[in-house]
Amino acid sequence: MLSARFRSQATGLLLVLATCFCSPVSAQKSVFMAGAYAIDITPTEFPVDSAGSMGPRKAEAAHDPLFARCLVVSDRITTIAIVICDSCMMPRELLDEAKAMASKQTGIPTTNILCSATHTHTAVTVTPTFQSVAEVGYSRFLANKIAEGIARAHKNLAPAQVGWAVGNNPRQVFNRRWHMRAGFPLTDPFDKNTDKVRMNPPSANSKLLKPAGPIDPEIPVLSLRSLDGTPIALLANYSLHYVGGIPSGALSGDYFGEFARQIARLTEAPDSFVGMMSNGTSADINNIDFFEGRPGRQPFEQIRYVAADVASSTLAAYKRVEYRDHASIKMAETEVELGVRRPNKQELARARAIIEEAGEGPYSERRAIYALESIHLAEYPATVKVKLQAIRIGGLGIVSSPCETFVETGLAIKRQSPLKPTFTIELANGYNGYLPTPEQHALGGYETWRAKSSYLARDAEPKVRAALLELLEQVAR
Repeated sequence: MLSARFRSQATGLLLVLATCFCSPVSAQKSVFMAGAYAIDITPTEFPVDSAGSMGPRKAEAAHDPLFARCLVVSDRITTIAIVICDSCMMPRELLDEAKAMASKQTGIPTTNILCSATHTHTAVTVTPTFQSVAEVGYSRFLANKIAEGIARAHKNLAPAQVGWAVGNNPRQVFNRRWHMRAGFPLTDPFDKNTDKVRMNPPSANSKLLKPAGPIDPEIPVLSLRSLDGTPIALLANYSLHYVGGIPSGALSGDYFGEFARQIARLTEAPDSFVGMMSNGTSADINNIDFFEGRPGRQPFEQIRYVAADVASSTLAAYKRVEYRDHASIKMAETEVELGVRRPNKQELARARAIIEEAGEGPYSERRAIYALESIHLAEYPATVKVKLQAIRIGGLGIVSSPCETFVETGLAIKRQSPLKPTFTIELANGYNGYLPTPEQHALGGYETWRAKSSYLARDAEPKVRAALLELLEQVAR
C-alpha cells in the first residue's frame, strides 16, 4: 500500500506533467508559422526621378518590375515582418508611416518590422541625395504598397518549417577602395588632397597596389517551407553593392530582382514563392574585378551572370538546410544618437563661393556638387537618431542598420555575435549614409566625403557596432 508521502509526491508529479503537456503556451510553441507576398511597387506614371547618380536622372520606363518582397514569421508568441524593397534607399519617415499602417492592419508591433532597400541604383528616388529629388507622389504610393504587402503576407500565415544554412561565393565581390602606387593622383572635391585611397580605380592598372579592405563571401540563407515541403520563401544575404549595366532611362531591380527570379526557378517553387536577396555590408564592395578587369558586357548581361552565379551558390546552401517544426523568435529595437559632420564657417563660405561662381545647377563638376552638399548639410541638426534592430530565429541572428555599412563592420559583428550564424541587413528602417570605420575615415576616399550620403561623425561606427552587438546579446538571452 502506497504511503501518504509517496501519494503526495506522485500527485505533484502528475500535476507538473499535466501542466507541461496541456498548457496553452506549450501548445502554441508547437507550430511555426510563415507567410510571404511580393507586391509590385513599379511606378504607374512616368517619367520619374531615378536615384543612384550625382546628377538628376529621369527614367522613362521599367525594364523589369520592382517589388517589395514581404515575409512574416511567427512562433505563435512573437510575430515579425521582414521587407526587402527594390529601392536605392528609403527615408525613415516613409518607412515609419508604412509600418504604422501595417501594424494597424495586422497587429504586428512597429518595432517588430524590418524594412530595407536592396540598393539598386535604378529605382525611383524617395530619398534626396546629391541632385536627385524625391518623388513625393511615389513616396506615398510606396508606403501604402509596403503596408499592403505586409498585410498580405500576414494573411498568408500558415504552419511551416524553418531552417537556415550558409553559402559561399567569393567570385562576385571585390573591395572597391584601393591603395595606389606613387604617382597616381588622389584628388578630392574639397581641394584638401589628403586621401590615401581611391574608390573604383582603373581596372588592371599598373598603379594598383592593394585593396584597402577585405570582402565577405558568405551567403546566409533563411528558408521557409510548408509542412508538405512546398517552398514558401527564401531570404538570402550577400555583401554586394549592386551590379549595374542598365541603360539610361530605365528602372530595374538589378541583380537583386534577377536573383529572386532565378532562385524560384532553381528551387522549382510555386508561383506564390517569394525569393528575397537582402544587401549585407557592402559600402566598400562592388562587382568590378580590379585585379584583372573583365570584357565589356551588353546591357543586363552582367546582372544575369552575377545573379545566376550567386543563385547557384545559394542553391548549394539551400540543399543543406535542416528544417524544424518550431523555432522561437525574439526581436529588439533601439535608437542611438550620433553626431553630424557639418561644415564650419570657412568651409561653408568656400562652398557658397563655388556655387556663386558656378551659377545655376544642375552641376556636373565635383567641386560644385559637393559645395552644394555642404550648403545643405549646414542646415542639418548637430545629432541624429538612428534605428537599429536585432532578430533571433532559433539560433540564427540578424541585425540591421540604416547605413551603407563597411564590410569590416559586418565581419566583426559575425565574429563577436553570440548567435551563429549572424548576418547584417543594411539600409534598413531609414537612410543615414555611409558608415566608415575610424580606420577607413583616416584613409579618406569617396565614402568619407561629407555629403548627404556621408555625414555621420567619425566615431559613429564603433557606437553602431557596439549597440548591434548589445542587441544580439539581448535577443540571444
